[in-house]
Amino acid sequence: MKRVTGFLKAFQRDTSGATAIEYGLVATFIAVAIIASVQAVGDNLIANFYDEVIAAFGG
Repeated sequence: MKRVTGFLKAFQRDTSGATAIEYGLVATFIAVAIIASVQAVGDNLIANFYDEVIAAFGG
């Protein structure tokens, strides 16, 4: 039983995995922000392009 308690205490003190998880979360949030921005810009660009084409050809 003493070995199990020692292992649990050592496991609780170990924070090396927490840093990797934090970096993973930051990378995930940055990726989501980039994807949302690219989609918004792309939709506006397509809409403006179609408006210009229609205006150029008298539609």
